[in-house]
Amino acid sequence: MDLVEGVGESSSPPRTFAGGFSGNEVVNDVYNRLLSIGNDDVLAYPDFREQLEAHFNRLPSSYALDINWDRVEDVLLHQKLLVLAKDPENRPVFHVRLLENFWTRADGDEDQQESSVGPSLSHGGICETDFEPCSKLGDLNLEVRRNSLDKDKVHLEGDSFRRHEDHVPIHEVIFSAVDKPKLLSQLSALLSDIGLNIREAHVFSTTDGYSLDVFVVDGWPLQETQALHAAMESAIARSEGSWSGPSRLKSGIGRALTAQVNFVDTEIDIRLLKLGEKVASGSCGDLHRGVYVGQEVAVKVLRSETLNEALEDEFRHEVAILREVQHRNVVRFIGASTKQPHLCIITEYMPGGSLYEYLHKNHHTLSLPQLVQFAIDVCRGMEYLHKSNIIHRDLKTANLLMDNDNVVKVADFGVARFQNQEGVMTAETGTYRWMAPEVINHQPYDQKADVFSFAIVLWELVTAKIPYDNMTPLQAALGVRQGRRPDLPTNTHPKLLELMQRCWETDPGIRPSFSEIKVELEKLLQEIQGTVEKPNGS
Repeated sequence: MDLVEGVGESSSPPRTFAGGFSGNEVVNDVYNRLLSIGNDDVLAYPDFREQLEAHFNRLPSSYALDINWDRVEDVLLHQKLLVLAKDPENRPVFHVRLLENFWTRADGDEDQQESSVGPSLSHGGICETDFEPCSKLGDLNLEVRRNSLDKDKVHLEGDSFRRHEDHVPIHEVIFSAVDKPKLLSQLSALLSDIGLNIREAHVFSTTDGYSLDVFVVDGWPLQETQALHAAMESAIARSEGSWSGPSRLKSGIGRALTAQVNFVDTEIDIRLLKLGEKVASGSCGDLHRGVYVGQEVAVKVLRSETLNEALEDEFRHEVAILREVQHRNVVRFIGASTKQPHLCIITEYMPGGSLYEYLHKNHHTLSLPQLVQFAIDVCRGMEYLHKSNIIHRDLKTANLLMDNDNVVKVADFGVARFQNQEGVMTAETGTYRWMAPEVINHQPYDQKADVFSFAIVLWELVTAKIPYDNMTPLQAALGVRQGRRPDLPTNTHPKLLELMQRCWETDPGIRPSFSEIKVELEKLLQEIQGTVEKPNGS
């Protein structure tokens, strides 16, 4: 497979660069240097030199002058980034790495030396220790804001974490995307969004309409780059729709070179977490709004005074499950601190709140299409979880959250479990008003217990009432054991009533799966929308 797809060998004469170097000389020098260090690509591709020449011919002459001969493999990195950018689903492609680590002298320490582990730029024996700043950078007229986090202190549960400012890591961020007006401003704003300060920029446009933009930045307090990768993905997600083609949060060759790092498997850096207001409290923890690497998040903090072995085990189960799930209708996991004394889980912040609040506190009246769409969202999330062999075990409107677009997502995996092969699960797990009879009766149960809970959620969406609101939770549970169900509403679509009753059948084997429920609801939504639209279209 060609390293540069769709770019043939150029028939144009070799260019001459500043200092008298010709294009062929530069290509030869790069080729010979790669050959001397035993680069695999040189040997793997018979037409490698032609591809290399095509790469240089599609870029301006200034690109050749920026080559770092101590890290000539960067040319291949740039080449591969440009290849990845050809796929609209990849754009923008990016790559992050640590360049330098400047050590600052502590007060009174006259012997402290400045250490650099980064590259220098040179050509033909002429070495420059600094990058040549891009002239376009001055035209941006941007005020790059400092990181919104307090870089000296982060407060969590009343304690302080202080990072000693004894070094300033310098990182390099490379982007490749479709070239367009104001792209440099857009990329600069993206870096600013996560608190990065641009030291220098090298901006190149290819002859076939792509960009290769290299930024040297500081402002990221850590040397490791995994969290910076994650912050970059989040910033790109927040600017979704502003790129040419859909962004799918692929970090391109950057992810490939880091051995397919799964960022949600990494421990969060507690120093980068800024805890905000408390929005809810439970028996063993609190839910806060917060900011982590520039994005607004929800932070579930376990209170240290309530911790015991059972709670820690539950916490570990929740983290293990969240790390495995990724779906549009499941709340996105960002990371966790699994180290004492600050156990916490970070997920995306859901500004729409819970369905419970939407129905019972804000007293919204749902139209039939909106009601069915909410139910479909829940089904899609639950179908995904069940196909991933996960039982939620506490499905209820309080654990169904909404984003700004009223998309419903399944949340709170505190008692969720992977389905074991024997089907033996802990009895009486969940919330009584939504609990399946087999769970209440201490019988073996499986994923169909979640289907029963969904029936109660569906009833709640239809009626906007709390199930069994004239009973205590225990009375409700006893009633369910004896076959009691909520009173059927009289003012809704008959197909919803029929589906509701099948989902809360006493025999789990009779209940449909979420895949079946989803198909039925999607057909019903099409039918409803067709009925609504017909008078206007006739």
